[in-house]
Amino acid sequence: MNTSVSSLPMPKGGQRSWFDWVFALLVVGAAGWFYQAHGKAMDGYEIGILALAVPSLIWLGWFWAPLRVLMLSSGLVSVGAMSLYMRATDAYGADLAQGDKVFWLKYFLSSQSAILWMSVLFFMSTLAYWVGVFARSGNATRFGSRLAWAGVFMALVGTLVRWFESYQIAPDIGHVPVSNLYEVFVLFSWVTALFWLYYEDRFARAGRELGSLGAFVMLVVSAAVGFLLWYAVVRGASEIQPLVPALQSWWMKLHVPANFIGYGTFALAAMVAFAYLVKHYAGETKWWKLAPLWLIGVVLCFQPVVFRAKPGTEQFMSSFWAVYFGIAALVVAGIVALRRQIAAQLPSAEVLDDVMYKSIAVGFAFFTIATILGAFWAAEAWGGYWSWDPKETWALIVWLNYAAWLHMRLMKGLRGTFAAWWALSGLLVTSFAFLGVNMFLSGLHSYGQL
Repeated sequence: MNTSVSSLPMPKGGQRSWFDWVFALLVVGAAGWFYQAHGKAMDGYEIGILALAVPSLIWLGWFWAPLRVLMLSSGLVSVGAMSLYMRATDAYGADLAQGDKVFWLKYFLSSQSAILWMSVLFFMSTLAYWVGVFARSGNATRFGSRLAWAGVFMALVGTLVRWFESYQIAPDIGHVPVSNLYEVFVLFSWVTALFWLYYEDRFARAGRELGSLGAFVMLVVSAAVGFLLWYAVVRGASEIQPLVPALQSWWMKLHVPANFIGYGTFALAAMVAFAYLVKHYAGETKWWKLAPLWLIGVVLCFQPVVFRAKPGTEQFMSSFWAVYFGIAALVVAGIVALRRQIAAQLPSAEVLDDVMYKSIAVGFAFFTIATILGAFWAAEAWGGYWSWDPKETWALIVWLNYAAWLHMRLMKGLRGTFAAWWALSGLLVTSFAFLGVNMFLSGLHSYGQL
């Protein structure tokens, strides 16, 4: 992201600009309006979360200026979408049939439309970044960054409007949209993209342009969006569903977002590691030394755990996934074949190593918080903090993997290709914990089967 995304300078010397305080007042006002409108339906825990959210959002906006515009604009547009729904009402509030009748809802602002726009924008962003790599065009790279920002914006609008829509179906169905595989894939996509935009902006301000690295990071976002579209269209999993009893807990509102900040930043680190290895092997000519690079690249891109046809059919792989696999294989083969040209556009190895480390450190912190919160949630739901459920076991494996990586980094000075291979292969472990457990294993956490 270029520095023009934020129209106001960063505050210096601890002083706050007038817009900082206006932003803070708007956040407080929005929270007050929300409590006035929905306070009667909130329990004590939810009121506490709302109260803590206010200073947290203000701090985030003060910490990174572009978030202020993002939060205010997505909130304002979401309220506009809700007002369009409220033009017609039924027994529970807004008539959701308006989503198919009102132009702006049908094509842009209903949750489904906004999430589809998010998907298109992330695909376009990935393409623009790669155009920037091969054309050596800073304009294309900046355009890719702006498209990624637009994708995050539409994702937030879609998430907020979906939250509103769930309560209009029936009050006991309403919930924060982080409860099933469809909703958390939306969360994963925009969280990963937003963290990339943060690093892109911060490193640029420090005079260390990341530029074409976005082409690699947005690949994993596009892979997630590809799964999301398959899951929504082929499996019909985009409909809002009532929460199962175990998910009817305020712990979900804390545990799941923290968990997916971890997943998102681990995925970001893996793609940075992939770029690091491409740069390292740029001059390599022996094919057997390159084989692991394209093999693990294909594995990471095609998401093999979901490469199957609909249950009950003899077909191993659906046509959707066959095309998806072909595109992923071509992308990875192209990266390996053109590694010299690509490597010339990548930041230095030291910068790549720094981004990889920072991403894993942030992800590990949030994943640790999520694991602790999950233990408290398990104690409330099932009477025990830990039960060695498959999801819990694999979460522990993920935690131990990145704990060991950070230990080796901080205590033993882990750097270079070994650190990159470790970070890249770590995404395989994370992907299995995220998706593979839902598909191949059963347990207490089986809420999002494929």
